[in-house]
Amino acid sequence: MNEPASRGQASGTRWDAGQYLRFAGHRLRPALELLGQVPHEAPGLVYDLGCGTGDISRVMTGRWPAAEVVGLDSSPQMLTRAAAGGGNVRWEQADIAAWTPPRPPDVIYSNATLQWLGGHRALFPRLLGLLAPGGCLAVQMPLSWDQPSHRLMRETLADGAPDGGALGTPELAATVGRRWVDDAADYYDLLAPSAAALDIWETEYLQVLEGEDPVLEWVKGTGLRPILEGLEGTERARFLDLYRERLRATYPRRADGRTLYPFRRLFIVAVRA
Repeated sequence: MNEPASRGQASGTRWDAGQYLRFAGHRLRPALELLGQVPHEAPGLVYDLGCGTGDISRVMTGRWPAAEVVGLDSSPQMLTRAAAGGGNVRWEQADIAAWTPPRPPDVIYSNATLQWLGGHRALFPRLLGLLAPGGCLAVQMPLSWDQPSHRLMRETLADGAPDGGALGTPELAATVGRRWVDDAADYYDLLAPSAAALDIWETEYLQVLEGEDPVLEWVKGTGLRPILEGLEGTERARFLDLYRERLRATYPRRADGRTLYPFRRLFIVAVRA
């Protein structure tokens, strides 16, 4: 199982809520599908880890009106946007890697967040262990590392300089090169010893995107953030020019003007014994 020494980009990346929400419909669908598989009918305390702009946290209050729902995120920008959306949710800023709830929750839910953290060998059993007996850990993570869009991201960083060399620093290359999510079987091995029930599956969405360079705009809201912040001036401009052209060749517009972007995701629903 891949165990990077650092916890990845989560703590240092500045999130742009507006950019992230450009594809809100596509990003919301797997979050709702994950929530629909949580078997707990009447939880008392629910945490949404990496709540972002709070859309799913607010949905949770509708499903479980008697529950105390807490939206937790490390990004003040996201939490500001979440709070502006209202809802009967308590918003908290915290680092998930060091977070411990004041009392055992009934549901810990995390959509498209935990891939930013390293140390999954320790993190996933720890999160399951924080739950009350019978509580549910529900996680969704993108399986984007092997996708052409993300492979091209790494390749452009590695060979995008005018002399064919690398752009940016070795530290940036290491951050982008980290494999974010391990195989489904690895998470089974981590969680099964402490789980009364465990369901793990993968789904590939054929996302139909619209607009100019939509795949580039998609990754600007997530996986490209460390590169956008790690490069400056002419290096950043050169990277974007080269990467844009490679994405256009790999994801051409269809006859109707739309662009198809296949995207795989991993889902985990574990009930603590």
